[in-house]
Amino acid sequence: MGIVFRWLVRITTGLILLALAAVALVYFLASQSLPDYDQTVEVSGASAPVEIIRDTANVPHILAENDPDVFFGLGYAHAQDRLWQMTVMRRTAQGRLSEIFGARTVHIDKLLRRLDLYGLAHRSVDAQDDYTKAALRAYAAGVNARLDEINEAALGRGAPEMFLFNAPVSPWQPGDSIAVIKLMGLQLSGHLEDEVLRARTSLMLNDPARLTDILPNVPGAGIAALPEYAALFPGLPRYARGTPMPDTPLSPFPKRGLAGASNAWTAAPSRSASGGTLLANDPHLGFTAPGVWYLARLELAKGGVIGATIPGVPAVMTGRSDRLGWGLTSSYLDDQDLHIERLNPENPEEYLTPDGFKKFRTRPSIIEIKDEAPITLTLRWTENGPVLPGSHYNLETITPPGHIASLSWTALSPRDTSMTASLALMNADNVREAIDVGELFISPSQNLSLVDKDTIGLKLIGAMPKRDLRNQSRGRIPTPGWLAENLWQGRLPYADNPEFVAPAGGILGNTNNKIIDRPFPLHVSYEWGDTQRVHRWERLMQSREVHTRDSFIEAQLDTVSFTARSLLPLIGADLWFTGASAPEGTPERQRQIALSLLAEWNGEMNEHLPEPLIYAAWLRALQIRLISDELGPLAAEYKHVEPLFIERVYRDIDGASVWCDVRQSAPSETCTDMARLALDDALIWIAENYGTALQSLRWGDAHQATHDHPVLGNVPVLRFFVNIRQSTSGGDNTLLRGRTTGEGRDPFQNVHGAGYRGVYDFADPDSSVFITATGQSGHFLSRYYDDQAQLWRRGEYIPMSLDLDLARAAAVGVTNLIPR
Repeated sequence: MGIVFRWLVRITTGLILLALAAVALVYFLASQSLPDYDQTVEVSGASAPVEIIRDTANVPHILAENDPDVFFGLGYAHAQDRLWQMTVMRRTAQGRLSEIFGARTVHIDKLLRRLDLYGLAHRSVDAQDDYTKAALRAYAAGVNARLDEINEAALGRGAPEMFLFNAPVSPWQPGDSIAVIKLMGLQLSGHLEDEVLRARTSLMLNDPARLTDILPNVPGAGIAALPEYAALFPGLPRYARGTPMPDTPLSPFPKRGLAGASNAWTAAPSRSASGGTLLANDPHLGFTAPGVWYLARLELAKGGVIGATIPGVPAVMTGRSDRLGWGLTSSYLDDQDLHIERLNPENPEEYLTPDGFKKFRTRPSIIEIKDEAPITLTLRWTENGPVLPGSHYNLETITPPGHIASLSWTALSPRDTSMTASLALMNADNVREAIDVGELFISPSQNLSLVDKDTIGLKLIGAMPKRDLRNQSRGRIPTPGWLAENLWQGRLPYADNPEFVAPAGGILGNTNNKIIDRPFPLHVSYEWGDTQRVHRWERLMQSREVHTRDSFIEAQLDTVSFTARSLLPLIGADLWFTGASAPEGTPERQRQIALSLLAEWNGEMNEHLPEPLIYAAWLRALQIRLISDELGPLAAEYKHVEPLFIERVYRDIDGASVWCDVRQSAPSETCTDMARLALDDALIWIAENYGTALQSLRWGDAHQATHDHPVLGNVPVLRFFVNIRQSTSGGDNTLLRGRTTGEGRDPFQNVHGAGYRGVYDFADPDSSVFITATGQSGHFLSRYYDDQAQLWRRGEYIPMSLDLDLARAAAVGVTNLIPR
């Protein structure tokens, strides 16, 4: 027995030592790619020395003798900190993820190959002006200089992920940066999916008038009634179950309700306590680790520029110079149209056009798949755009036999000058110049908020499609692609893009709300990203005669839900303080406690309160009950509560209260019945997941921000090192927006919000502040991987200064790039 015990001890000790040695080896290999920020490096591609000063937050301040060398330094810095992220974004745009991730990403590669974003980006290089071409070449040279350094010095392949997913990294090219912008356009676009869902819903509903309830028009002037989708394409089944695309964190296709969003507001000197203009901006994107944004300062010939960049792109996308500040919000411009194309029954290689049958433009494309045989696609394009297969976006459910679907989209331009516009914006001297350079911006369309020292402005930038007045659906549902009235007729003049400069009230802002009310086809869009946050913003802006940097920060961090304040009195009108006393532990007692808590609540979605969780669960359960019998399985596509729908039902607008009656049941249910039943549903769900002590609930336990690593985030053990999870306040409809996933076991996880916040005061520009949601580094062993995360969660910021002495005074490192 003693011998057996001794051998067991030896074996156990040996296994522990082997495990420790393996961990040590993994750590050693992974740490080799941690960049050294304090060194001198000889590089190829720079024409003169480049200095990169890293301040205390690891924000690089890049100095050089000329602008191309500054962009060279930015490329080098991006590759130091975000090389893996950059290569994955490029592979995504190329449709080459499956070469390293295998079959799980084939569906992504197929669609990206069909869209040909990468090819169109490289064709767009020739359309840029000389300054931009030089910047793109220099930036690519900077990225490649870092790649050379990694190869020559054996720096752990540049990123820890490279060991797990070993694949050659080809040199960066100028067109790759344009491809990253086009990929961002894909992530910010949601009209395609909205068109499909609207068509599917119209087929499902027995009463076509109810379509405006569940997919309501944003308040404002009404639009003409749409044709029934079934009337456009007779013979389609009233309902066909769709096939959801495989879900993976690597997917660039936004789920419905999770396309781009954002906030931005500006104040003129007359509304500023300091006498200078003010600008606040917080663009909203899906959370990842590392985040999308990377802070940087570029010292250009015209002066310093500082703000948020996107790794892979040589431009400050939102930020300021000493002359101008700019911010971005998604405009929700309707820049996508689906067309149903009729195939020639005698030759399926032809499709019908207004001028008769024509052949598709085709070419083969081979997708290499790790550990599997490659597959060959035949890519097809019509005059309207690329052909999309029925397996994508549930197109098979709305496409009649003998037809296919094609996509018109402004991002599919082979002469996309958005990069030129982005670089020109950094060199603009004032609001008017910035608006003028915006004409070159094609996609993704944005609302550009601007301030100079004296003026504020807002301009929608991006190509607005020119549609025929006779368009059958006005861009809201797919239309026959062989009818001339449904096809695009080019681009509207830039002067038609909405513009607001120096308003009399001295305040401008956008929360993705409807910004203009004009008749079709100048309408901009029928789908808008916000109908709720804007009301709270208006209240905060008008509650003060003058604003300060701190009041703008307070608005960015505001967690009061206008939606909760407006809907709870409606749905609970007949439930408040009613009913006899009920024994402890009964459903009736739980309902009374919940209603009592909500009756005294001010609508603040604070992470430490129980009321936000009760409210959110109640609204979610209510919408499920209202739509399930009408839409059947299609109800699962409506993952987020639509406040305008709930309001229409409970105000009985145009007979919308009919949704409260369950058609399949004999009794006639009232809206009060639905509200009570839904509250009971919510309380049962809460009890199963968070316990029955309602007063002890915390919204933040359910509303965890999920900054997850797209590749390693689901790997056992490793996920605890690479994912950043935080209890957060806010919700779907608060200015501090924390958009919930709306599905799965954790429907209230915070998955989409402000990855960057910046506030600029032009009375004292160096008092401006900014923050990102994670950190500068994409290397999970770096101290800068998540050092900003807790600051972000607490609503804190770091300085945004162009003072070089401040940057040098506490620099964590200075990198000198010397030409060979």
